[in-house]
Amino acid sequence: MNWINNLSLPKINDFFQRREMPENLWRKCENCEQMIFHRELKQNLYVCPHCEHHMRISPTERLESLYDFGAYTVVDVPDPVADPLNFRDEKRYTDRLRDARRTTNEKEAVVVAHGRIGDVDTVSAVQNFGFMGGSMGMAVGDSLLKAAETAVERKSPLLVFSAAGGARMQEGILSLMQMPRSTIAVQMVREAGLPYITIITHPTTGGVTASYAMLGDIQIAEPNALICFAGPRVIEQTIREKLPEGFQRSEYLLEHGMLDMVTPRTRLRAELVKILRMLMQLPMLPAGQLPEPGSLVRDDEPEMSEVEAAEQPDGSAVKSSDPQS
Repeated sequence: MNWINNLSLPKINDFFQRREMPENLWRKCENCEQMIFHRELKQNLYVCPHCEHHMRISPTERLESLYDFGAYTVVDVPDPVADPLNFRDEKRYTDRLRDARRTTNEKEAVVVAHGRIGDVDTVSAVQNFGFMGGSMGMAVGDSLLKAAETAVERKSPLLVFSAAGGARMQEGILSLMQMPRSTIAVQMVREAGLPYITIITHPTTGGVTASYAMLGDIQIAEPNALICFAGPRVIEQTIREKLPEGFQRSEYLLEHGMLDMVTPRTRLRAELVKILRMLMQLPMLPAGQLPEPGSLVRDDEPEMSEVEAAEQPDGSAVKSSDPQS
C-alpha cells in the first residue's frame, strides 16, 4: 500500500487541488467593471481593452513606454525647503510627504528625464497624480525649471505630461508662485527655438491648467480627460445651471479649439515620433527603422495558467492574453 500513499494519493490531491491565485493578477476596470489580467493590461499601457478607459499609469511606466528601448536617464532636481510654512491640518505636511514617497517610490510629484524618442533626443517632465494628487508645490516648479534648462542645454524638445489637482495648499502662496515660474520655464524653451509639447492627462485642473499645461506649441490630451480650472460641480453650484454633456472633457475642448489632438495612449508614441521629427526638421523614418519602445511586461512576472485563462476570479469566461493561444 506504500505506492498508493506515497505516489498515487499525492498526485490525485494535487490534480484536484485548485492553485491559489495571487491577488494582484487581476484588476477591475473602474469604468466597465470588467476584470483584466495584469499582463494584458500592461501590454495595453493600462488602457482597458473592453471600453478603452485610460487608467492611471506611473511616471516610470510612462517613460519606459515612450523612450526608445525603454532607456532614459533621470535628471536630478535640487531639493526645495521642506515644509516652509510648518503646515499642519489633520497631520503634519512632512508626514504627508513621507507617506506619498513611500507609496509612490518617488521623491516628488514630477519626474524629469531625457533620452531618445524616435531617435530624437527629448526631455520629459511627467507629473504623478498618485503623489498628493500631483499638486504643484515648490518642488514641481523646480522640476519644470530644471527640465527647461536641460532641454535648452541639450537643444532638445520638451514634453510635459500634466496630471494634477492644482496648487499644493500646504505651501500656500509659495505654491501659487510656481505658476509664473513655470511660465518662465516655458518661455526659456521658446526663446531657444525648441518645441514645447504638452500631453494633458486625467485629471488636469487648477493652477496647472492655468499655467504650463495649456501653453504648449502643440497640445495633446488623452481621451475623456478632465481638463479645467474649476471643476464642473463647482461651476454648476455657482451658476445654478446644468452643464453640457462632456463639459471640460478632452473631446469637448478639442471641438472648441482648446486642444490640437486627442490621442489614445496606445498611439501616443507613434504620434509623438512624427511630431518631434517634423518640428526638429528631421526626415521621417520608415516604420521598420524606428527603434522599438520599452515593454512594461517583465519576463519574471507570473504567467496565466490554463485554469486562470479559462476563468476570471468571479467565475466568468475570459479570453487568454497569451498571443500563442
